[in-house]
Amino acid sequence: MTTSTVPRTRTGALAIASAAPLLVLSVYVVPLITGPETAAGVGAGLTAQTWIMNANPVGLAAMLLVTGSLADNLGRRRLFTYGAVALAVASAVGGIATTPALLIAARVGQGAAGAALLAASLGIVGHLFTDPAARAKATGTWAAALGAGLAVGPPLAGALTMISWRGVYWVEVAGAIALALVARSLPESRAGHPQRPDLTGMALLAAALVALLSAVTLGRTGWTQPPVLILLAATVALAIAFARVEARKAAPMLDLALFRQPLFLLATGGALLNGLAIIGAGSVTATIWQHAHHFSAFQTSLLFTLWSSASLAAALTARRLTIRPVRMLGVGYLFASAFILLLGTGGTWSLWRVLIGFGISGIGAGLVNAASARLAIDSVPAHRAGMGSGANNTARYIGSSVGVAVAISLLSSLGWDAGMDRTLIIATVLLLAGAAIAFTARIRPGATP
Repeated sequence: MTTSTVPRTRTGALAIASAAPLLVLSVYVVPLITGPETAAGVGAGLTAQTWIMNANPVGLAAMLLVTGSLADNLGRRRLFTYGAVALAVASAVGGIATTPALLIAARVGQGAAGAALLAASLGIVGHLFTDPAARAKATGTWAAALGAGLAVGPPLAGALTMISWRGVYWVEVAGAIALALVARSLPESRAGHPQRPDLTGMALLAAALVALLSAVTLGRTGWTQPPVLILLAATVALAIAFARVEARKAAPMLDLALFRQPLFLLATGGALLNGLAIIGAGSVTATIWQHAHHFSAFQTSLLFTLWSSASLAAALTARRLTIRPVRMLGVGYLFASAFILLLGTGGTWSLWRVLIGFGISGIGAGLVNAASARLAIDSVPAHRAGMGSGANNTARYIGSSVGVAVAISLLSSLGWDAGMDRTLIIATVLLLAGAAIAFTARIRPGATP
C-alpha cells in the first residue's frame, strides 16, 4: 500500500521531478570541465584532483540506497525538498573553498544531496505513472533529463570558468534553491508502512566505497603495495559486513532477496556497467584531451556537449520505441562501444574520429540511461520504487567512481596517449560483454513490459 496526495497535474509533477536529475548531473560534470583551473585555485595535486573528481559520485553512491529507503518511508516530496536545500548549502561551501579538503567535502555533500534528489524524483515518477505505457514515457523523460544535465553542465561550466571556476558553484546554489521552492507543488507519497532508516548499513556501505576508491587511487603507484592490499581487504570485509547486516534487518535499505530475480540483476548490473565503462571512460576522455592538447575549459566543454547532446536525443527517442528495455540495454551497449574509434586521439588529434566516436557512444549512453531507469522501477514492487531507483543509481555511481579512478591510475602510469587507449579498450570489452549478456538473457514472460 502507498499513501499519497492527489497531484494537480502529472505533467507538471513530471517536469519538476525531471529537473532534479538535470541539476544533479550538471553538478556532477563540473570538475571534468574545470579541472586545471580548480586544481590551481585550491592547490590540488594529482591525488587530490582524483578525489575532487570522485567525491561527488562517492557521496551519491554512499547515500542513494538509504535515501531510496527514506523516500519511501519519510515521503518522496519531503526528501526531494531536503535534498534541494542540502545541495544549495554544499554548493555554497564549494564556491568559497580554498583548500582541496574543503572542496572535496563540499563535493561529497553535493553528491549526498544529489542522491536524495535522484531517489526521490524517480520514486515520484514511479508512483505517479503506474500504467506500463505511461510509465515508459515518463521514465524516458526522467532519463532524458540525465542526458540534459550532461549537455547543459559542460558549456555552462566552460563559459563561467572564463570568469572564475567558482561561478559554477553559485549558479548551482541558485538552481537548488529554485528546485526547493517549486517542490511544494509536488504530490506527497510514501510507503504504507514506514520503517526506520538503516544507518548501520549506510555507514558500512560508505566505508566500503571509501576503502575501494582509496585502493584504486593508490594503485597507480603499484597494486602490490601493503596499503593497497590492506584497503582492498578492508573493502571486501566491509562489503561482507554490509551484506550480513542487511540480511538480518527486518526492513533493510537493500533487500538482498531482490538479487535472486534476474530482472533486478540485469537492472543493477547494467547500471554498474553504465557507470564503469560509459560514464567513467566518457568523463575522463574529454579531460585527457584538455591536458594532452591544451584545450581551454570552454573548448573541452563543447566536445563533452557533443557526447551528452547525443545522449539526450537518444533518451528522448527511446520514449517512443517499442523495444523491450532489456534489449534496449544491449543496443545501447553496442552503440557505446564506439568509444574504440577514439583510440590514439590522446596523442594525435582527429576531429572526424572524435565526432563519430563521441556521437555514436553518446547515443548508446542515452539508450542505456532510458533502459536502466525503466528497469530500476519495473524490477521491484511498486511500493519500493525508491529502493529500486536507489539501488540502480548506487550501482551507476560506484561504477563511475571506480572507472574514473582506474582511468587516472592508467594515465599516471602509462601517460596520456597510452593510458587513454588502455582505458578505451577496457571499456569497449566490458560494453561488448554487457551487450552479449543483455541479448542472451532469459527473462520469464511478463517480467518485462
